[in-house]
Amino acid sequence: MEKISPRQVAAVIVMARELGRAEGELRAFIDRMDEEAQAALVAVMWVGRGAFEAEDYAEAYETAYREASTPTADYLIGTPHLSDNLEAGLEALGYDVSEEENEVL
Repeated sequence: MEKISPRQVAAVIVMARELGRAEGELRAFIDRMDEEAQAALVAVMWVGRGAFEAEDYAEAYETAYREASTPTADYLIGTPHLSDNLEAGLEALGYDVSEEENEVL
């Protein structure tokens, strides 16, 4: 996984779980990322949602980067089950989600 660290994804997962109270913080965190990191975050979510297989991560990333038309924070915050999809994406890509989340907490 390039362009974004597992810890950054874990931070988004933690904030997305508390969206009611952390939406502003989550939005600011995503908005501070560069376009490449935002595309990588979307790609991880797509892998977790099953839109792409883990071995097709590079294609998911390229698609997310090329087709970005909505602000990434708006797109992700409006996605049902965001934290679950990001967790599943990290796991599919071979990362220990609980270890990464514990580093964030």
